[in-house]
Amino acid sequence: MASSPVKCSSYKKYEIRRRNPDRRSAALLVIDVQNYFSSMAKPILPSLLCTIRLCRRASIPVFFTRHCHKSPADHGMLGEWWNGDLILDGTSEAELMPDLDRRPDDVVLEKTTYSAFQGTRLEEILRERRVEEVIVTGVMTNLCCETTSRGAFVKGFRVFFSTDATATANEELHDAALKNLAYGFAYLVDCDRLQEGLFGMRCLHTLA
Repeated sequence: MASSPVKCSSYKKYEIRRRNPDRRSAALLVIDVQNYFSSMAKPILPSLLCTIRLCRRASIPVFFTRHCHKSPADHGMLGEWWNGDLILDGTSEAELMPDLDRRPDDVVLEKTTYSAFQGTRLEEILRERRVEEVIVTGVMTNLCCETTSRGAFVKGFRVFFSTDATATANEELHDAALKNLAYGFAYLVDCDRLQEGLFGMRCLHTLA
């Protein structure tokens, strides 16, 4: 599944609707930023870390997902689709990248398919914490990030999708996902927009 990194797109390119997240009811989802996807994720790390730190400053809870397979029984269609090139639990490729700003109380959810809601407790935990909005970051833009965003929308969560803290195999796929999401599922943001919406200032990618 992993491939080369792609330059991020501005949210302005496809923005249709504009709204700021509500820090009182939002959660940040960091999707599958694992060693397997390191070549794809490293270029977006400054924006991703900025986004994580902004959310922490705003007391927005941070959730990480980790895609991994424990046996052929949980491969589903992915085994066929990717010709067996899957992320196996227990390998270094399955681990979250060490550069992430993770803390002991952050929730890490394991998943076996594109959606972070499928076969996990994500929805249950979000409901328990009275979360009404999710900010989606990570990889891959058009697969796990987009599928999770669509799932969140149909479950009744307001979705904010980061254009500069997500990445995928190429620019065409990245932009196509942004265009689809902006049309029917999500408000587009980037680190600067998020900073402005939460705190009224621009993000300099140097927040402590």
